[in-house]
Amino acid sequence: MSNYNVAPLEVLVEQFERMPGIGHKTAQRLAYYVLNLSKADAEALAKAVTDAHTKIHYCAECCNLTDKELCPVCANPARDKSVICVVETPRDASAIEKTHEYNGVYHILHGSISPLNGIGPDNITIKQLLARFNGDDVKEVIMATNPTVEGDATALYISKLLKPLGVKVTRLAYGIPVGGDLEYADEYTLAKALEGRSEI
Repeated sequence: MSNYNVAPLEVLVEQFERMPGIGHKTAQRLAYYVLNLSKADAEALAKAVTDAHTKIHYCAECCNLTDKELCPVCANPARDKSVICVVETPRDASAIEKTHEYNGVYHILHGSISPLNGIGPDNITIKQLLARFNGDDVKEVIMATNPTVEGDATALYISKLLKPLGVKVTRLAYGIPVGGDLEYADEYTLAKALEGRSEI
């Protein structure tokens, strides 16, 4: 019996399977979709992936993703730079932006402290956050880490570092379900959580 598998197709399926939330059947569908693209469309897709990988980097101020020195939020002079909202991922900042209720700036940690997974304070962007406190500009830091054990531990760790600096540190109200991710919360829930934040 001959082997039915086509090696390049199997490699493509395996690459899609490595993506979060993509199972084998979905990976197969995506692979066949890519195979059915015209040569020009396939090259455009490949270029988009390569460009995203080579041109996108961290914002010099907030560590969000950008293709310029500063992300659009940090570059916007109308934003209130006295308030920093600390989130775990760029997707979390995007979710808060959709509420249209927040006019401060962000700091993206790119993770949370999780000793069980080998992630300590030095593995996320806490040093870059502390470097932003070089004057009296920042008045409040909103800890908007996810309401999980790791998110709470990260918020507590950062709040202890900031307290001696005389900065008000608040936490999002628990309208966000415990154990959930900000990116999946609806705009209304996030807006109410921003309104009901409390000092920690």
